This record gives sequence, C-alpha cells and structure tokens, in this order.
Amino acid sequence: MTKPQQTTSQTVPAKGRRRILIVDDDPGLRMLLRTTLGLDEFVVEEASSAEEAAHIARFWLPAVVILDVALPGMDGFRFCRELKQSARYEAPFVLLLTGHEATREEIEYAAPDAVLRKPFSPIELVGLLDHLGEPGTVPEAEPAADDAEQLLVYARDLSALLAIERRQRRLLQQSYRQTVIALAGALEAKDPVTGFHAIRVQRYATELVQGVDPRLLDDPSLEYGFLLHDFGKLGIPDAVLKKEAPLSGAERQIMQQHTLLGEAMLADVTVLDGAGLSVVRSHHERWDGAGYPDGLAGEQIPIAARIFALVDAMDAMTTDRPYRPARPWEEATDEILAEAGKQFDPRIVAAFAQREMRMRRISEELAETAV
Repeated sequence: MTKPQQTTSQTVPAKGRRRILIVDDDPGLRMLLRTTLGLDEFVVEEASSAEEAAHIARFWLPAVVILDVALPGMDGFRFCRELKQSARYEAPFVLLLTGHEATREEIEYAAPDAVLRKPFSPIELVGLLDHLGEPGTVPEAEPAADDAEQLLVYARDLSALLAIERRQRRLLQQSYRQTVIALAGALEAKDPVTGFHAIRVQRYATELVQGVDPRLLDDPSLEYGFLLHDFGKLGIPDAVLKKEAPLSGAERQIMQQHTLLGEAMLADVTVLDGAGLSVVRSHHERWDGAGYPDGLAGEQIPIAARIFALVDAMDAMTTDRPYRPARPWEEATDEILAEAGKQFDPRIVAAFAQREMRMRRISEELAETAV
C-alpha cells in the first residue's frame, strides 16, 4: 500500500458534521467506505456515477468528495476538474481514488486535492481525512489492484479497525465508570452518609426500573445519574450539609439548590447526556406538585426521576441521619405505600410493592459488605 499525499492547502469547513459524498460504481466499496465514515463526525451520501453525483453535489454541497476515476459515463478526471472549477459546487475537497489507469498528466488535468492509490486501507483513508488542509505533492502513478483485491484489502483492514474501536470503546466505558465512582467518592469524603447512600440507591433504583420499564436501562446515562444524583451537595456549605439538627427555612432553601448545582456541574458530562441528568435535577419533585426545584406534578416529572424519588426516600428513612435515627424497613415501606398519589407516582409504588423484598435483600447485602 502507498501512503496518500495531498496536493493543495485547501481547508475544508469544520462547522458541524462534515458532508462527504462517495462517488464509485462499485456498491461493495461504497458500503465499506460508508461503514468507515459512519461516525458522528460525518454525514455521508453516495452516487454510482458522475452525473448522479453532480446533481447531489449541486444542492447538497459536500465538504469532501471521495471520487473514483473509473466511472460509467463521465470519468472521474473530468468530474474532478468540474468540481474544482465550477462555482456551483463551492470547491469541495476532492480525494481521487486511482489505479493503473491514472497517469501524472491525467492527475494534473483533474487537479484533485489529494490522491489515494488502490489498494488502500481504511486507516489510510481516515488518516487522510484527519489531516485535510496539509500541503503535499502528487504521488507517482503506480501499479494498482483490481476491484476484487481492493475490496479484500479494505474489508480485512476495516475488520481490524473495528476490532480496535470495540476494544477502545470498552476501555472508554470502563474509564467513564471509574470516573463516576471517583466522583461519588469525592461526595462521600464530604458527607460519608450520602456517599454510601449513592451506592445503595443506585442498586435500589436499578431493581425498581426492572419492575416499571426495563427498557429505560437501555439508556446508559441512567446508572450514572443514579450514582451522582446528589453531586450538587459538593457545593453546599458543611454547616448546612452536616447540621445535626433540623434545617431552618433559609438553610432548607440552600440545601434545595443542590439539584440545580448538580445539573449545572454535570451538564457537559457525556455519560449523563440522557435521562441521567433529569434524575440529578428532578429527583426531589413530588407527584402532587409540592416538590422542587420546578414544582412539577404527575407525568410532567421525568419517569426516571419519579422512580428515583421513591428509592431515595426509602433509603433516607431506613438509614441514620445526623438529626434522627433510622426507621425500621417495615415502617418505611408502610410510609411509601401511604404516599401513593401524593409524594409518589401510584404506578411506581405498585411496582415497589412487588419488588420490596428484593430491595430489602439488597439493603442487607450492602450492610454486610460495609461491616
């Protein structure tokens, strides 16, 4: 394989997702190229001929055109020259895919921004797109593979590239989880009671979601929202957070700001981009509208926050707090059932009633682990 080089110093606009038009009459190669570029960074369209591509490019205005030279009808050399010279296309960056049929004179006539010799790998293609705008020179014409060899090379290397991507994604997910656990640990250092509370309610909430709507767990942000729901308490003064007596009205208002503080602090955290952030903001809303910070009522409250509100209250009642001892599990259960239609969504209370014993076992398991 040859290293791709570029021929000009044109800069491709980088606003939003880059538009890439693939022009090749081989549907197999188009599919592989689309697979490689099917990332959040790109929006991809494809065409099987220069004539079809000209219609798309005129109205869609791609930033990059990946163009094969061997096309039915108008060949890639002529279309490349048209793309570069006609104002209607707004001068996209053109990457020309060439083989043995390409001579230096033909490449100079077409004036592409970059040339990629077949057979090439997806790693070469992605590397080239990552360095758009860097100057280079036209490579010498070289022997090239036929279409079958190109597909074989590309498919093999794409498979390796996807395997690497999967491994990196697993490592990234593991890193995210470790980071969230570290953040929960930071909260525990400030308030040990709340720190252990985060671990317990995460387990309770996951269990209760299974009884309400297991599909909610398809959103990976939810687990992190459960763990970091009280993250905003890092911004609450210790004099309020650790007070061993009931809070005054003014102190209660300060404490209630932790939901908004948490949302603001975690708003740009990618793993919370979903229902998880709604848990952070809305887990103190009440079904009857008497909660905070927004006074939402009924189904105005995000369902994940409604589920979490119940387990949050259950854990608060069954653990020691600076201002009062823990209540027995049975007594707390009765309180939850009594608040159906008032503090809590009746449907979620019904799901809790069916899974209460499982949640109690979780409580006992975690208590044994903490000893």
